[in-house]
Amino acid sequence: MLVYGDATRREPAARKLARLRGQLADARASPAGLGRHSLLVDALIEAGELVQGVADAHFLAAGKRDTPSPQTNAAIALTVAVARLCAQSWETAFAHEWQQAPLEDLLAACEALLASADLEVKQPEGYAFYALYPEGHFTAAKRLRPRPWRVIGLRSIGTSLAAMAAVALDAPAPLTLRPVGHPFDRGVSLGDAPLARPASHHAIVDEGPGLSGSSIAGVIRRLRDEGVPADRIHLFPGHANGPGAQANDETRALWTQASVHVVGFDDLILRAEHPAHRLQGWVESLVGPLHAPLAEITGGAWRRAHGNGQGDVPPAHPWQERRKFLAHSHHVTWLVKFIGLGHAARQRFGCAMRLAEAGFSPTVAGLCHGFMVERWHDEMAPLSLARLQCTELRARLVERVADYIACRVRSFPAPEENGASLRVLCEMGRHNSTQALGNGLATAWDRFQRQAERLEDRVHRVKTDNRMHAWEWLADDNRILKTDAVDHHAGHDLIGCQDAAWDVAGACTEFGLTAEELDRLVDGLLRRGCRIDAELLSFYAPAYLAFQLGHYRLAAQDARSHDEQRRLESQCERYTQALRDQLAGS
Repeated sequence: MLVYGDATRREPAARKLARLRGQLADARASPAGLGRHSLLVDALIEAGELVQGVADAHFLAAGKRDTPSPQTNAAIALTVAVARLCAQSWETAFAHEWQQAPLEDLLAACEALLASADLEVKQPEGYAFYALYPEGHFTAAKRLRPRPWRVIGLRSIGTSLAAMAAVALDAPAPLTLRPVGHPFDRGVSLGDAPLARPASHHAIVDEGPGLSGSSIAGVIRRLRDEGVPADRIHLFPGHANGPGAQANDETRALWTQASVHVVGFDDLILRAEHPAHRLQGWVESLVGPLHAPLAEITGGAWRRAHGNGQGDVPPAHPWQERRKFLAHSHHVTWLVKFIGLGHAARQRFGCAMRLAEAGFSPTVAGLCHGFMVERWHDEMAPLSLARLQCTELRARLVERVADYIACRVRSFPAPEENGASLRVLCEMGRHNSTQALGNGLATAWDRFQRQAERLEDRVHRVKTDNRMHAWEWLADDNRILKTDAVDHHAGHDLIGCQDAAWDVAGACTEFGLTAEELDRLVDGLLRRGCRIDAELLSFYAPAYLAFQLGHYRLAAQDARSHDEQRRLESQCERYTQALRDQLAGS
């Protein structure tokens, strides 16, 4: 099934450097504390993305080989300097004295070398989705004693993570590498240049490992081939679970040869030794004293918090969920949810604030270093198939969805390059349909493919919700609220930002709208100044079903319990039948 995509964007280096300069200026103007530290980490991520974009550009120009360049070296030097500020801030519990003198020279050097560079920047997934904090790699490296070190960071996220490790190890500036080859069999592309440094210990830094662990394994293999003893190879991954199901025997053997150093989110922040580093303290600074420790509701546990009965429990895909907790303060319960680190996460927080101010989403208390704190409405129940039988509620829902989609269109326009093209959606739809239904109905996609090129110019991209499922909405007699509304347009699937018609197709499917209700929704959007293109909606309808089918099929394959698998399979069956009907009638 085709579901996931690599989120990349084109961005001038000058714009990234201007943003980085602004982040550092904001940090310098901020009082000591978590807020200033968070701005410094934003700057670190920005600098790491700059290294990734510059190094990848040279990598491609050199025929997919990593080679040194003055531009890459300048960007790495800047990143290490910002990492040093982050490390000082973390070690002093956010109370360090600011010293910026070297940064100005390093920024000026990058601006001179990169003034006209246009970069392809990849989203660091660990910072965006998996609560991976660069302070964890710093803390893990800090536990090792000083030695001669060679630090190697794997792109993309390994640029900024390696800078933090290098600062902790008092090592020279790290080397950055782009692993090459099949996703499950990566290697190093350095040409004839040696990777190892004689007499040095070697630190390999990345997030993950993912399904195969082959990126880090490829570097270990190269170092071993160059004669580095196994006891001089140290791994700094994002978690301690080791390579996933696609790892081969050689990869697992290479991993077991090296020492692994991990300080994860739980030890770093959730149960931090220093009170200033604890998430609970960060939340209390926003909402006041809590009556109990934070209660985790990740991995589908949020369903129990809403009091769903066993007969009406929505499906969940636990490993895709962001870390989230409930916090109980005086008479109020709060949802504390990870929404990411860096500039992009602050944009998502801005979306949440706008939706809350407009009354579509729960009230937001604030943002504390990657976690958004918003009201948890346990007095309101999620929508369900049973509740959607109520005629009065359905009538209110159609009007509310029209208000909501129109608000997103007005408030969150997106660049044309953000989001999958109709051609890509068509390829996904054909592939997933064939996987699920065989070749019999695949010819229906021939017509959609012909439509794709003609309709592409009619797509007006916005930061669509992309998550219109019934259980994402809360309702009582007077209110309907949308939850989980800020980041699915920037997820790690292939959809991204689409035309508002994508959310109309989602609402139609997830609420089982009748033809008359769909007409009312489309007419309601038109009255609110948002015209839905009928042909585009017809194109999106099967594409939406094919994507959801792929998403839930993969989730079902990952299910860890029989009950969860049954719920996910039931969802698959629903999308499969709807997709079959759509394609047969097209």
